[in-house]
Amino acid sequence: MVSGIAILGAGLFATQAYIPALKALGDSAPPLKAVYSRSEKSSSELSHSASELLKLESPPEIYFDADSSRNLDALLKRSDIEAVIIVLPITVQPEIVLKALAAGKHVLSEKPIAPDVAKGISLIKEAAKYTQKGLVWRVAENYEVETAYMKAGELVKSGAIGKVAFFKAIVYNYIDKSSQWYKTPWRTVPDYQGGFLLDGGVHTVAVLRTILSDLTLTHVSGFASLTKDYLAPHDAIHTIVRAGPDVHGLVEMTFASPVPTKPPADNILITGTDGWLSVNHANDAEGGIKILIKKLVKKGSEEDKVEETEESFRFPIIGVQEEFRAFFAKIDGVEGFEAGDPKDALLDVAFIQAALTSEGKLVDLGQLMREG
Repeated sequence: MVSGIAILGAGLFATQAYIPALKALGDSAPPLKAVYSRSEKSSSELSHSASELLKLESPPEIYFDADSSRNLDALLKRSDIEAVIIVLPITVQPEIVLKALAAGKHVLSEKPIAPDVAKGISLIKEAAKYTQKGLVWRVAENYEVETAYMKAGELVKSGAIGKVAFFKAIVYNYIDKSSQWYKTPWRTVPDYQGGFLLDGGVHTVAVLRTILSDLTLTHVSGFASLTKDYLAPHDAIHTIVRAGPDVHGLVEMTFASPVPTKPPADNILITGTDGWLSVNHANDAEGGIKILIKKLVKKGSEEDKVEETEESFRFPIIGVQEEFRAFFAKIDGVEGFEAGDPKDALLDVAFIQAALTSEGKLVDLGQLMREG
């Protein structure tokens, strides 16, 4: 087992998702020995939260920029910390990923992989100097390991709805100035393309990758716009997508819904030759993510008689703990459950970048990922 880990970054997601995920993993999670943030206050708050929730005998040691004996460099020199989990602003992360790898640490870095494709390509190239020597670097994309989306992928791959014909993904989110996510300073004035569309939109691309696992998203044509000035530079994209020679779909995303209530539309809808499969977050007390399959099956021996059948599933939302589990297993050399490949994460960014810059022209995602 990994000897010890540190969390680099002390924002909302570290507190609300990372610490609970470590708790859910229980004894299978390595000990959290340190936390880092730019400020002493936020580092201390995360350490306190971790200590309380994880019921630690002593809180994780805090590191912050103002004290050279307690800064990030000092943390990375610790031999008892074998791996770091990075959840820092998008434009800051690539540099910290390389810094941690250079210090001999395994790295799990929060999505997106980089602010744009060119920086993502450069990061993968530089990181290879360390990963080729045995260090593990993975990108934390919790949606690709959500059990609901993985189950949906298995169903589609097994032919549960026949051969995939076309698909649709719709993201309809309401972000106002009181949102805890908007109040995050680096999101309020983003210095990266797309704003929330990049930060949150890569999740949807990852979901499509997972569900359409036998297909590859190859081309995108679309338009981007801004409806709410405070969500600059863009808050909506509408795209047509090709996934192989004879499969296509629509992907629509907005973070500028005029009202909090979502319209009655499926989040993910995959249509096949024999039926369709939808995947949606459950808006009820039980929560989780629901899968619904509708298809026609033959009724009796008469060839022209068919009936519509329904099958449904519900899964809890556990993606963060699953991405952690996969990361720790990779370090330990456990085979089987692979997640967080940086090249997959690069495709997610390429999709969003293509949608933001297309202006109706067809963008070859493979070419974009090769050339930046």
